[in-house]
Amino acid sequence: MKKTNFNPTSWLQGFGLNHAIEVSGNTRTLYLSGQTASGPDGSPLHPGDIVAQYKSAWQCVKDALAAADMTPANLVRMNFYTTDVDAFMAAAEEIMPIHVGEGAEIVATLLGVSRLYDPATMIELEATAVG
Repeated sequence: MKKTNFNPTSWLQGFGLNHAIEVSGNTRTLYLSGQTASGPDGSPLHPGDIVAQYKSAWQCVKDALAAADMTPANLVRMNFYTTDVDAFMAAAEEIMPIHVGEGAEIVATLLGVSRLYDPATMIELEATAVG
């Protein structure tokens, strides 16, 4: 598999993101459902703490990747759904290095939503990986 990043401007790279990624030679594509900070019974973890929720949701992404014999380096897209865009942006300098530091080179969309599956859930991560 070969990944080529395209960045006509550099501002997204400051967030560890790319404008576009071309993938060639891949043999597998993995689509991940939205991952949240949820306990084994589905109850939300870390109410009110978007950074802790991001870390837990990110661990769920990594667990799903590992189950498919992939790593964060296989990610090409991750969408961020949040009920609080302002809180996400205020914590972006802490949140974004989490996945970047583990080799995820992605394109992404940040979407503000009125609610996720539980009112205490602030962030949901949806991803696509190739291998």
